[in-house]
This record gives sequence, structure tokens and C-alpha cells, in this order.
Amino acid sequence: MVATPRTRRGDTRRRIQDAALSLFVEQGYEKTSLREIAAQLDVTKAALYYHFKTKEDILISIFEDRTRPLDELIAWGREQPRNQETKRELLRRYSAALHDAAPVFRFVQENQATVRDLSIGGNVKERMFALFELVKEPDASLTDQVRSVSALFTIHAGMFALKDIEGDPEDKRAAVLEVALDLIAAADAGRPLKRSQ
Repeated sequence: MVATPRTRRGDTRRRIQDAALSLFVEQGYEKTSLREIAAQLDVTKAALYYHFKTKEDILISIFEDRTRPLDELIAWGREQPRNQETKRELLRRYSAALHDAAPVFRFVQENQATVRDLSIGGNVKERMFALFELVKEPDASLTDQVRSVSALFTIHAGMFALKDIEGDPEDKRAAVLEVALDLIAAADAGRPLKRSQ
């Protein structure tokens, strides 16, 4: 396949995003300069400006490109019947989306104040509330609503909480998903979780 100017531009855009995200995660957004991003890529700052004018432009593009699966997931969930299987599938897909965009969510986790202050902060919050609405029943008891929302948080938090625990990453991800699925099943059944003795 011959690279067209458009595909080369897309590749460059992705390379800039990758380098910036790596530096943002490693050093923090505030401590990373456009000059450092350019140096990481071995390009001039002017070359970087051709694609992005500011650090925030880079960060916005990262979120738009790499969190698109969450928007697609929300749209999918809104079209489905509101039942247990839809919620279970939504949790499975949410787990996969977080796994695929792990560096972005690691950035969000480690730079919460920055994200909140930037334009992307509102977008992150809106997506979370949209997902909450898809998994919780409005007429459920408060306890069951907490279980439903906790199922999403379990997947999100498990991504970070288990990274330092020994074990196969896929096994850990499966365990987190199993707990989330148990929470959503208990919420829909309106019953307490079984406690092991």
C-alpha cells in the first residue's frame, strides 16, 4: 500500500499523540512542554505546530480518538432493551474499552485535577453519568443503585488497583469483570450478595 499524504499525516498525528501521552503519564501534563514532545519525536517545534497548536489540542485529540469506543458503547446501550443481559454485555464491553485505552485512563487517574480543569473534564464526567444511567434502574432501592454504579467503578478501579498484584493480567481482568457482573446481578435481583463463611 502506498502511503498517501493523508495516511502519513494520520500516522504523524498518532505518533505525536503516543509521545505526548507517554510524557503526560510519566511526568504529568503540567510538567510536559511542547518542546519535550517535539524532542521525544526528534522533530522541530514548528513541525509539531503544523499538527497541534497547544498541549491541550493534543490532549483533546487523544481523548476524541481513543475514547470513541465509549461513545459507541453508550449509543449501543441506549438502543438495547433494558435487561440483565444488556447490562452484562455493557460491562464486558466497558472492560474491553478500558483495557484498549489503558494509557488514557491511567493519565486521567493520575491527573484528575488537570483533567477537571481542562475542557475534556466535562466530557469524561458526562460519559460516566451516561454509563451509570444505563446500568442502574431508576426505581431500584438506593442500595441496588449503589451496586449498579459500583459495578462500573469496580472495572475502572480494578484496572489500577490490581496492577501491582502478581498474576496474569488477563486473569486479573477476568476476576474484576466477574465481581462487576456479580454486583449487577445482585442489583437487578434486589438481593444481598452471598457472603462466604
